[in-house]
Amino acid sequence: MLRAPAVIGATKRVAGIRGPLWLWVVALIIAALFAVPVGYLVVRNITEGSATLDVLFSREIAAPLVNTLVLAVAVSAATAAVGTLLAWLTMRTDLPLRGAWRVICPLPLVLPSFVAGAALLAAISPGGLAEEVLNPLGFGVPARIEGFWGSFAVLVAVSYPYVYLPAAARIGGLPPSLEEASRMLGEGGLGTFRRIVWPQVRSAVQAGTLLVFLYVVSEFGVVKLMGYETLSTNVFVNRLYNAPLAFALGLILAVVALAVAGLERTSASRSLAQLAPGGTRGRRVALGPWKAPATLAAVIAVGSGLLAPVLVLAWWGFRGLAGEGSGFDRTSVDVSALGGPVLNTVIAAVVTAAVAVVVVLPLAYLTTRYGGRAAGAVHTVVAGSFAVPGLLIALAVVFMALKVPGLGFLYLSLPLLVFAYVVHFGVQALRSAEVGVATVDRRLEEAAQMLGAGRLRRLLRIEAPLMAPALAAGGGLVLLSTMKELPATLLAAPVGFETLATRIWNAEEDGFLADMGMASVILVAVSAVLTWLLVIRNAEHLR
Repeated sequence: MLRAPAVIGATKRVAGIRGPLWLWVVALIIAALFAVPVGYLVVRNITEGSATLDVLFSREIAAPLVNTLVLAVAVSAATAAVGTLLAWLTMRTDLPLRGAWRVICPLPLVLPSFVAGAALLAAISPGGLAEEVLNPLGFGVPARIEGFWGSFAVLVAVSYPYVYLPAAARIGGLPPSLEEASRMLGEGGLGTFRRIVWPQVRSAVQAGTLLVFLYVVSEFGVVKLMGYETLSTNVFVNRLYNAPLAFALGLILAVVALAVAGLERTSASRSLAQLAPGGTRGRRVALGPWKAPATLAAVIAVGSGLLAPVLVLAWWGFRGLAGEGSGFDRTSVDVSALGGPVLNTVIAAVVTAAVAVVVVLPLAYLTTRYGGRAAGAVHTVVAGSFAVPGLLIALAVVFMALKVPGLGFLYLSLPLLVFAYVVHFGVQALRSAEVGVATVDRRLEEAAQMLGAGRLRRLLRIEAPLMAPALAAGGGLVLLSTMKELPATLLAAPVGFETLATRIWNAEEDGFLADMGMASVILVAVSAVLTWLLVIRNAEHLR
């Protein structure tokens, strides 16, 4: 007797959950793996007992915690102002070349923050670009910028796109009728922005600002270069010599990061119902006499976040290729020596991206096809791992490999490094995978199953081709993040496994500025190309 195939999407209910039991088993295993590093961090603090409690209430905690919060608040406020201003100028004014500015303004995201910080320090180093430009004009080299202000300047320059992108998207979609009605009632440009535009854009700016806050809280490279003491630098310094302090600091850092991430999600969801629906593009505001200052502001923002660092790095790289210098040579560079770091960077990034896409795909099916609170809880576990700094994830997995019986073979191995990467960046692939799963027409699956196609065949022949653009975009985000990751690589990479990020870091510390410049230019160039090929182009295909 022939039996009709089961309907696609039929679900089994076990204890109130929706979805196939096998899918839930896979999803729970994946979620457990994502929760392992944070769980280990909590367990280590508990097992330390009184030692941890003594540390948590000591002065050693207060100073780096205050420094971290002060820097995060200052950078967040500055990026909110810069990002919102640029979004308004590029989307709603007659700013010259506004179309080009819309493409250029987000580009500082391709520049790792520690690379921008290294470029700032290299610019004012002996023989640097500042000396070459200012000395012939009779000016001296600027004083070395370090500490809070150096960290603040670099982080604002490279992180304002986190605010600019959501603000620009919202401003560009505002219904023009609101502004026209305001002007008809006698409100000027500033009053219209304050009373009409800002309430509609505020939620997008808040979401971007909270992301910046989270980014700064977890920042390691820039603050370490600038000599500014934060929670992350203290965790790194004390990881070997004072484990209780390192884990206590790490727990505080994780709590702060997770709290900010939860606040961001709550703020974003709460504000959706308050937004007016989008409309056709509104009329442009004439800048008049403010056109020149507005253009200068855009030039300064993009110049400090992208053009100036790249120019400085290219300058040192060019000097290295020219073979200038003698004796203890700080300016020459052996291009062939960069082959290994480039290859290692590509291998680690590609493997991580592929593993992340495969790992999160079952979760994407669960949350998209079946939903429910239980599936949402699993999603939250995975998403929360992104809020935890990569430094803490790497610290946890390295100590696990050392302390947990049977895991010693993973210590400082490539699989351990990839695991840390996937846990930290996996949610970037998950969000895109959910979009991909949602784009698959389930009627095609039903037709294929009626024709006798098995589950694996349907996945490979029907679903995978339809999901490919979204999966490629998600994998591209993971790949780019992996290429730029520094602290996790420093802690968990195999001995002798040097990436472009660690090459840049070590070259800057050793004073080999030409080597640092060339490696940085290569990293930025590869990141820019991959951003276009894997992220921007695929995003356009999904619209």
